[in-house]
Amino acid sequence: MAKKSLTFYLDFISPYAYLAFERLPKIIDGRDLQVTYRPVLFAGLLKHFGQLGPAEIPGKREWTFAQSLWLAQQEKIDLDLPRVHPFNPLPLLRLALATSIDGSPSREVCRQIFRYVWVGGEDPTDEGRYQALIGECKLLRSLDSDEVKSQLRDFTDEATKDGVFGVPSIKLDGCIFWGNDSLAMLDDFLNNETTYRRNWEAASSVGVSAVRKR
Repeated sequence: MAKKSLTFYLDFISPYAYLAFERLPKIIDGRDLQVTYRPVLFAGLLKHFGQLGPAEIPGKREWTFAQSLWLAQQEKIDLDLPRVHPFNPLPLLRLALATSIDGSPSREVCRQIFRYVWVGGEDPTDEGRYQALIGECKLLRSLDSDEVKSQLRDFTDEATKDGVFGVPSIKLDGCIFWGNDSLAMLDDFLNNETTYRRNWEAASSVGVSAVRKR
């Protein structure tokens, strides 16, 4: 029997994507799953759905950082806030893609880039640090190639078509699990898929009585 395929959509700009990335192995331990790490541009998802990112909204920005620190402390995950945020994650996303031929970076590469942003409290836009990071990664393609750039756009577009509206998101058996706090739902799904699908059907049946103008 072929392994089930799990896709983990990520953008290194998200602290919740980093936390979920670190927690995922505990959830899938002992399960026969093929995991693919899929870089996407979070800003592209936000633009597609007409949303702002958490760090772009006063109040929510501070909450996001405070909660991320608290969650990391609870899970005993190393996390330090970067000196600047938000920042342009395109160089990091392209770097991850350039370490593989098909655009599926290894877990080791993803962890290295996540920790570059979220461990140490440094500036992720510092050119010297970024060049050092490039030197630590084995590039199989050019960072600035049209192939890598278009692949990131294609992956982001494909994600929106699959119903991915934020990061982290996990796709398994046609179901999307969004956010760091959805890992408990993923675990339950792996144990009892019927309950999850029943809940999803109930959620999909709720009607809309008012639409706010944008």
